[in-house]
Amino acid sequence: MSTARTAPEEPVRYERRGPVAVVTMNRPEYRNAQNSAMTYALDHAFYRAAEDDAVKVVVLAGEGRHFSAGHDIGTPERDAHLPFERRAGLWWDHSDKQGAESRFARESEVYLGMCRRWRELPKPSIASVQGACVAGGLMLAWVCDLIVASEDAFFADPVVRMGIPGVEYFAHPWAMPPRIAKEFLYTGDRMSACRAYEIGMINRVVPGAELTDRTMELAERICEMPRMGLALTKRAVNQAEDLQGLHAGLDSVFGLHHLAHAHNAETSADPLGGMDVRAMKKAGS
Repeated sequence: MSTARTAPEEPVRYERRGPVAVVTMNRPEYRNAQNSAMTYALDHAFYRAAEDDAVKVVVLAGEGRHFSAGHDIGTPERDAHLPFERRAGLWWDHSDKQGAESRFARESEVYLGMCRRWRELPKPSIASVQGACVAGGLMLAWVCDLIVASEDAFFADPVVRMGIPGVEYFAHPWAMPPRIAKEFLYTGDRMSACRAYEIGMINRVVPGAELTDRTMELAERICEMPRMGLALTKRAVNQAEDLQGLHAGLDSVFGLHHLAHAHNAETSADPLGGMDVRAMKKAGS
């Protein structure tokens, strides 16, 4: 019997359905945990959609039962230590650096930098969310203009258990009211799709079996609008959010995020405060 391993599937699939580009995270066996390979593949897919004149709307989805369980902190394909061709900024290669110099450079690129750029994609984007949308999964959903969620979807940012004040793209006080954001972070509890709809964090809640069709219906409805009108409208709303402090807030909290990592590195087992995948699951996330 052969023991040869087959090549892994592409971590992101790209498909064009008429004027809609469907970008699908494709690590279902790991609940679409985001390693660097997936993140750079997402970046390539968004560039591809931006450059294709036939594409008017982008849908971001996750293969399998879950949208995304967040950053990859423990799968066999974790690759945070590897170098990649940098696309989002001018920080140096992190892979041959140590400590905060390495982590700050990498996360400036693959988390904060890429999320900011994806938010500015001049075409409407829709996140199609089922199951888990946790931590880094929130970042991917929040950079999209609209969110359609299945009834089984849930949202959480449990990283305060690591001593860290939320994920790197800290849009919480803009995605939800500040007091709700504090409760969301302080407890680390899951927020149901119904509750997320009530507070205005998502646009629609639909039966799970209808998620793909209902998301595509919305995307096709938006495609009826002129491209330039959509691009300018998106820019107008994004600028309004930035005038309300989103851009500066992201920078500010990114610094606090890395202060937390540095504190953990000095006082505990590692920059994650000793909270690996097993510990996070035991703690209830």
